[in-house]
Amino acid sequence: MNNRLLLVLSTLLAGLCCRAAVLTVPLGYPSIQAAINASSAGDTVAVSPGTYFENINFRGKNILVTSLYYLIQDTTYIRLTIINGSMPADSDTASCVIFNSGEDSTAILQGFTITGGGGTKWNDIHGAGLYREGGGILIELSSPSIRHNLIINNACTDQTGVVSTGGGGIRVGDGNPLICSNSIISNKARYGAGIVLNYTGCRLTNNIIASNTGGQDYYGGSGIWIYNNLSNTPKLIINNTITNNNSTLANGTGGVSSWAATNVTLKNNIIWGNFPATQIKSTTSTLTVSYCDIGGGYTGAGNMNANPVFVAQNYFLLNNSPCVDAGDSTTVYNDNEDTGNPGFALFPSMGILRNDMGAYGGPCSSMPPSFPSSTSVQELHQWHQNAAVYPNPAVHSAELVLSLPVPAFADIFITNIAGYQISPSVRSQYGKGRHVIPLNTEDWESGVYCITVHVHGRPPETVKLIVIH
Repeated sequence: MNNRLLLVLSTLLAGLCCRAAVLTVPLGYPSIQAAINASSAGDTVAVSPGTYFENINFRGKNILVTSLYYLIQDTTYIRLTIINGSMPADSDTASCVIFNSGEDSTAILQGFTITGGGGTKWNDIHGAGLYREGGGILIELSSPSIRHNLIINNACTDQTGVVSTGGGGIRVGDGNPLICSNSIISNKARYGAGIVLNYTGCRLTNNIIASNTGGQDYYGGSGIWIYNNLSNTPKLIINNTITNNNSTLANGTGGVSSWAATNVTLKNNIIWGNFPATQIKSTTSTLTVSYCDIGGGYTGAGNMNANPVFVAQNYFLLNNSPCVDAGDSTTVYNDNEDTGNPGFALFPSMGILRNDMGAYGGPCSSMPPSFPSSTSVQELHQWHQNAAVYPNPAVHSAELVLSLPVPAFADIFITNIAGYQISPSVRSQYGKGRHVIPLNTEDWESGVYCITVHVHGRPPETVKLIVIH
């Protein structure tokens, strides 16, 4: 064999050896963490619909961990592929997802519902003491990409042995992550119930940050809480909708709190309807705020104080919203163009190509997963009490009892504890009231099963059933 042919074959083999792999869950691996552990840089961990009771850690792997959303960008996969962190092996390591090993922007978490996380107890590296942080996602000394996720109903509320609790949805420290096109809804913490940015840079774009509550400490900042800096790394907060977040501190804010921080840029955001009335609280900070719609107003180029005129279910802008075509007119911020209607924006952006304020404007705009609207957290919790299964444990049969306050469509699917779906999903329309759905468990193996009910427009709810034979 001549040297030239040997060189060609060697090059081809090298390419095959270095080709990124796709690791499937649960078909190829029983859990998301098992697939992460087996992966190499550049690999994809592709997760099928189901509820995965896991608390995963990327462990320094620069990989893509995604639901099947990555195939055709169908947001149904986001709400049906659930990382539920409510059953941790250690109650002090109860974040749903952790990045703490220097992961970079090629470590990507995409297309999941992240729920049930309780945060991680740890010693702050800047000497502030023990805290419990990062209910949904904890990021430290890392710069991953977090995109197209529904981060909902995580709660950092256990104060046992800690100074305070923060970052119910996401906690970021000492890094520079991209957090893009997520819905961060109904999370709880004593500060930064939505997002904590601590000694960090970030690029925060096109997120809906809504109905996060708590905010008892450190000026609240129940939407976004910012403290200090990572050298000169900027904090870029662009085209987000930050609304209906609530702090219990009269001198705090439910919106954005920036404390002892510089190089903070807020542009093209809607910051509206947060409580207390101060939407942005700056404490010894330097902020540049422009082209934002802010309740009560705020000094800066292009800022305004006007009702954004939301669609209640999803915070889309109506045609008559003053936020349509009101963002920064620089072309780099333009909305995406509708190729079938040149010169006009591609939905969910509205109007012409000039940037729309809020999460649906700009070049990174995308369709969100379904999520609860501005309904109170109390009502949401009442809703979640309305699904149950009897008897439990079951032998040959059981009944799923579903009570609805209004008529609604619902998806019901059943997985075993490893996340394998054991029967086809059922989608039906149910009327208002109580519904009894029979379950034939005679052919199921003994074990724990997860029955997930997703009522359209509401977060998924999972109840567990034990089957014994």
